[in-house]
Amino acid sequence: MVLEELVVRLNDREYKNWLKAGRCLLILKDGLHPFISHSMRAFHADLLNQNTLLRKPCETSACKPRGNKLSSSCRVCSEWQTVILRHHRNPDATVNWDNCVPPNWRTDHWELAKAYMPRGQGKVRSADQCDASALLNLINYCDCFRSVDPKFVREVIRFRNELMHSCEFRVKDEWVRRYHTAVKNLVRQFSHVPQMAAVGRQIEEMLTVDLSICVSGLDHLDSPVSDGLECDSVSQWESSADLISQWEAELLRETLQELLHAAAVDTKTQDTEQLKRLGGFLQANRDLGERFSAELQAINSLEAGQ
Repeated sequence: MVLEELVVRLNDREYKNWLKAGRCLLILKDGLHPFISHSMRAFHADLLNQNTLLRKPCETSACKPRGNKLSSSCRVCSEWQTVILRHHRNPDATVNWDNCVPPNWRTDHWELAKAYMPRGQGKVRSADQCDASALLNLINYCDCFRSVDPKFVREVIRFRNELMHSCEFRVKDEWVRRYHTAVKNLVRQFSHVPQMAAVGRQIEEMLTVDLSICVSGLDHLDSPVSDGLECDSVSQWESSADLISQWEAELLRETLQELLHAAAVDTKTQDTEQLKRLGGFLQANRDLGERFSAELQAINSLEAGQ
């Protein structure tokens, strides 16, 4: 079935900009996670080699954060905490200890990585489960990524936050041009990572493609052979529409999960207002409302509980 609602959205240039910029973050994430996983595994091994205390198991097997505080922990977990802060590029920043299970720091390199990430990563078990924000913050804050200039990472994080918190899910051409430059500068920082060359090409293609070509000829779909539109073109449109719809859903799901988590922690934040706007956007588009019906129920429950 042709997704007529998607066609309407893709006829909005600034929504299309939002969608393409978000897709670039997903491409970036997929390119980064193998390198980041390898780097964190090596970093974790180095820490264990350098410090015999870190090789010992948690003395109680019960050390855990309370809220976002990690106190009254055993000698081993306290040492891990000290080492994590020592390798934090900004130890005065908020460290989301509640992302972590401290007794697992000794055996799981990803439990270590999560200490350098934004809130809400507690259930994440590997790099490939992370969104772009989590991976970029890890690179920004953990000094094991010394080959990367953090100013380029922070610039992309800033653009990412503007994109994901766009009130109307629309961005202007000028914003996209500046974003494009920031992403290119960041990708260059990973010239030593083989798969990042392909990532750079994919991002260039995504930012320059006109997604509206995938919906051209829609008015003629009931009679596919008219005006030179062949049956193969109809099949291509349907497959393109399905693919774009998947990209859109992945981006919206990431936005929803972030906002729902933030709203569950604090119902008075700006994120809660953004969540209401996103809920309204989903309800206004029948296909999205059906796809995200469970999330809409969660939004309604949060609003009812305020």
